[in-house]
Amino acid sequence: MKPSVLVVGLGRFGTATALELMALGHEVLALDRDEAVVNDVAPEVTHAAQLDATDEGALKSVGAGDFEFAIVAISSATDASIFATMALKNLGVSQVIAKAATKLHGAILERIGADRVIYAETEMGQRVAHSLSIRGVLEYLDVAPGFGIVKLRPPEPWVGKSLKELDFGALQISPVALRRGKDVTVNPTRDVVLGADDELILLGRDEQFERIGR
Repeated sequence: MKPSVLVVGLGRFGTATALELMALGHEVLALDRDEAVVNDVAPEVTHAAQLDATDEGALKSVGAGDFEFAIVAISSATDASIFATMALKNLGVSQVIAKAATKLHGAILERIGADRVIYAETEMGQRVAHSLSIRGVLEYLDVAPGFGIVKLRPPEPWVGKSLKELDFGALQISPVALRRGKDVTVNPTRDVVLGADDELILLGRDEQFERIGR
């Protein structure tokens, strides 16, 4: 059984996270201080409640301490984010993921016990930038400085060629998966021939991705 997740803050990020968790089969308790926002989300999640997440007593009253995972999706109100994270850790939530607006905000969240800090805007900015510098890229995931995972549609010169013919090994790029329609093949063999509508997932250095993009 998938764990239940507490989502605190129902802005665009928090709402999208809550809905995706539901789609993945988790039970979700969604919290926000704005009653209208809670009412909008309530039909789409397991439970929703209007409360001030900086109030440890209020969190305790809805059973927040019984959750193993919590996501604090507040970043615009720094104080609220910090106090909500602190309250959840005080209640015994073992894994608290918190969204930060700035590096300083993130450093404070880590100091008070957040188990993971995410910078959603920064990460999306990186993806957009890489999608422009590497032609044909649909998505980009940063793994380490200068190193990432890309999902792309095969450029026209690749269509009809096998992975062996394209010789990614010489470029120090590894094909991780291939999506063809609804089917996904992990670690596709070198004999696979690429089609125009395929989606190829590759792991490697950014400079090599830019090279093949050109």
